[in-house]
Amino acid sequence: MTAMATVSIIIPVLNEVDNLPLLFDNINRLNPNPQQVILVDGGSNDDSIGIIQSFINELKPDNDRKIDRKIDWQMTESKAGRALQMNTGAALATSDVLLFLHADTQLPMNAIESVSEAMKRAEWGRFDVQIASRQPTLRLVSQMINWRSRLSGIATGDQAIFISQSLFKQIGGYPNQALMEDVELCKQLKGIAKPACLKSKVITSARRWQQHGTWRTIILMWHLRFDYWRGVSADNIKARYYK
Repeated sequence: MTAMATVSIIIPVLNEVDNLPLLFDNINRLNPNPQQVILVDGGSNDDSIGIIQSFINELKPDNDRKIDRKIDWQMTESKAGRALQMNTGAALATSDVLLFLHADTQLPMNAIESVSEAMKRAEWGRFDVQIASRQPTLRLVSQMINWRSRLSGIATGDQAIFISQSLFKQIGGYPNQALMEDVELCKQLKGIAKPACLKSKVITSARRWQQHGTWRTIILMWHLRFDYWRGVSADNIKARYYK
């Protein structure tokens, strides 16, 4: 790609009431803006759908005012499952590049420009990540995630994976599995092309680490990744991850 690529941001949502206002603000402040944002709710039982609908309705012009809608915001619904939700959103995307973003993750202000520049030399990529905490252990965890990703060519979903629309269609999208869909996607992609590893950081929530304990979460994540590597099913891993 030589010109500035258009970007569709696809966000799976499930009970994200607390994160949605910050998410909307973050995306609206991106410079330049993405062409499109598609939120895919997977069956929230809080007020996520209502908040999204209200936000989108506020952007619609009425008889008394005219709003310059720079971003095409859309919402759709699907069955629960991050892979299924992201594939549902991707099917509605109209941009050159698909950027998959978790609802509790914030993009750097120049994210769209960075992605567009990266796509001039690559077909897919990801950002470095920083867990939103001043705790030294979690800062080290963030750095280890980035090192591991750079060495292995495997990214996690909270690193905001981006991929050309054409390549995403070529590989058939995210594999429809319960968990580790990001790992499986990256395995396919790195067999085709090397990822662009952007040093600019996305900021992701520390909520899981705070809820379940830092060291307990670290140990659990390493066990789950090792088990997946040795062939344990994604369903089994999901049951332990959400236990």
